[in-house]
Amino acid sequence: MSDPVNENDLRRILRESAVPEHNKFVERQSLDKAMMKFDQKNALSRQGTGWWRRLMGTARMVLHPNDGAFMKKSYKIAGGLCAATLAIALLSTSALNNEYLGFKKSVSDTKGIDYLGGVRVSNPGVMPPKSVEPPALPEAAPAKQEEVDAALKPVASPAPMIATAPPVPQALNAPMEKNKEMKAASVAGSAGAASGALMNFAKKDSPAIGGLAMQRSAVSESMVMPIIADTISQPGYHDEGRDKFEHVKDNPLKLVKDEPVSTFSIDVDTASYSFMRASLNNNVLPQKDSVRIEEMVNYFPYDYARPSDKAEPFKASVNVMPSPWNKGTKLVHIGIKGYEMQQKEKPHSNLVFLVDTSGSMNEPNKLPLLKNSLKLLLDSLSPEDSIAIVTYAGSAGTALEPTLVKDKAKILATIDSFNSGGSTAGAEGIRQAYELAKRNFDKKGVNRVILATDGDFNVGITDPNELKSFIERERDSGVFLSVLGFGQGNYNDAMMQTLAQNGNGNAAYIDNLNEARKVLVDEASSTLFTIAKDVKLQVEFNPATVSEYRLIGYETRMLKREDFNNDKVDAGDIGAGHTVTAIYEITPVGSESKLVDDLRYGNSGESPSLAGVKKEATVRGGEYGFLKIRYKLPNESVSKLITTPIDSHVEVSSIDKASTEARFATSVAAVGQLLRGEGMTKDFSYDDAIALAQSAKGEDKFGYRAEFINLVRLAKSAAGLKPLDGGQRPPVVEPQPYPMPQVR
Repeated sequence: MSDPVNENDLRRILRESAVPEHNKFVERQSLDKAMMKFDQKNALSRQGTGWWRRLMGTARMVLHPNDGAFMKKSYKIAGGLCAATLAIALLSTSALNNEYLGFKKSVSDTKGIDYLGGVRVSNPGVMPPKSVEPPALPEAAPAKQEEVDAALKPVASPAPMIATAPPVPQALNAPMEKNKEMKAASVAGSAGAASGALMNFAKKDSPAIGGLAMQRSAVSESMVMPIIADTISQPGYHDEGRDKFEHVKDNPLKLVKDEPVSTFSIDVDTASYSFMRASLNNNVLPQKDSVRIEEMVNYFPYDYARPSDKAEPFKASVNVMPSPWNKGTKLVHIGIKGYEMQQKEKPHSNLVFLVDTSGSMNEPNKLPLLKNSLKLLLDSLSPEDSIAIVTYAGSAGTALEPTLVKDKAKILATIDSFNSGGSTAGAEGIRQAYELAKRNFDKKGVNRVILATDGDFNVGITDPNELKSFIERERDSGVFLSVLGFGQGNYNDAMMQTLAQNGNGNAAYIDNLNEARKVLVDEASSTLFTIAKDVKLQVEFNPATVSEYRLIGYETRMLKREDFNNDKVDAGDIGAGHTVTAIYEITPVGSESKLVDDLRYGNSGESPSLAGVKKEATVRGGEYGFLKIRYKLPNESVSKLITTPIDSHVEVSSIDKASTEARFATSVAAVGQLLRGEGMTKDFSYDDAIALAQSAKGEDKFGYRAEFINLVRLAKSAAGLKPLDGGQRPPVVEPQPYPMPQVR
């Protein structure tokens, strides 16, 4: 019987084939897997020779007394099998290389990242399609010698894959199951092509090789795919530089004789301060548009005058003091303190948690932090409060029907089950959350949706203006909206502000668990229980004593003068115990620090009405201005009015004599202006702000003010822009050779 393998063909194959490039990384991974399989197989086996091996040895001695002849036959069989296996390996490598190079060429001209079986490779490209079908195998037919030579022609090995796992772009973010399908499909297609190239050659010359080729085709996926899947781990989601903030211009300096009235809505949000802290802790200055001075100032609790009755839920505290950054101007400091509810006064809560579980939440400071934050909130609620949960990713659905807080184990189990993956259908989630809250509406209680997200909506309604219209219609139902923001890199602050400002709610940014405790435990009453809604402030300045003024911050909260008395115009809400601070910088008449020159021809054209105003101002005893506050009680639709004069009775001669609360708020406002680069603080520096804050740190029960001082120190040396790499991908580590076991 002749050998079915053509010896000359094998020699030619071995002579012409290029030696594959040695890859230490693949070698180490293969050895690791082999050692693991070996350990698993032999972990429980005993030493010595098994009974079946002894039985086979006895049979061999009986059936083959000529042991030398038996061994010679065994050598021939083993040699033939080795030669066939080597030929199969070389052919498979050649076909796989052709398949890889063809796929790489098809995607090399597009933007993105080049992936092969779900793994990043060296050249930029895009993700392959979800499935790659293997080419159809034609009916086996005798092949000519030229075809055989073409099939056996060696191909240079491609460059080795990068052994790192870079961040997956948002467009490629999908559940793990889909990634596995894509990997399997890509590898199956390549292996199928290799097997097809082998079949014609094998069936012509050797039935044995043909059978082995069919086995190779059947197991190719199981042989190749686990190496790729196990070698490269699925990376976490992360973006850089996609944070979105609304661009607004700083409030301008205004002339009192041209525009004596300033009107704005109050703001109790604190998101800007927390985002600033997260940026500085990363040694990077926050984006200019992310700095909202009023949110920085209102982050801190202040000891203002407290109201005694919830029928008049707050009082106004006014101070006038010299400006620390401009000797010729003064600061008008306005503080409001909300009525603090006692535990027995707190109404029943009907809360709906709306949780973003999309792929963009797959980061430690997003979904895991979100889950722990919601657990903290449960501790601040009463046992009879109600909790429901709606989640959304590519679609939205109810994860937990309304459940009493006393059934805490059920709520915690639902929260622990959250996993991230898919796109972000935020608008549909909001719609379902509102429907669920209205279905369980409590007329005597608090009805609120708490949205926890990074704001990265990309399915359904994604335009903030469309969402604004929806939220405006829904707020008439009595359901309020609070927003908790998470994460950096693709944080959509513009979306969060739109939702919070138009949903009769507030926005906070959670950058760590301490902030979650502050917002959801220590300040739970001010977060959940509204004591006044549609709160508007209006200051009329006296042209006889004030020539110029500017409001520091509140750029996104400005209202028209006629909006103040219009109860249909929405404004900010105040929660129980909340404090609100506003600061004006004014230039007294006759000050040398006036920035706007008088008109050459203005005085001659002065209207009689303005002359009458100046005369009335003189009679008023030199008031700087007049403060008016409008508000509505939570269940009422008609506003009430509070008024307070701003005169010399509340003025101090130096900033050192001002109250502790006014001085600290001024230091925070100064830092906010420095971070925004306004240029209105002149030579006032971060060191000056630190000194002013230290002198007004006060009791500082929770350490918030001390933390602020440390953040200002970080701002002095922080970078203006985060480095490009910024830790986006792990460093490439050259694998060390696997220690070979010693054979004894």
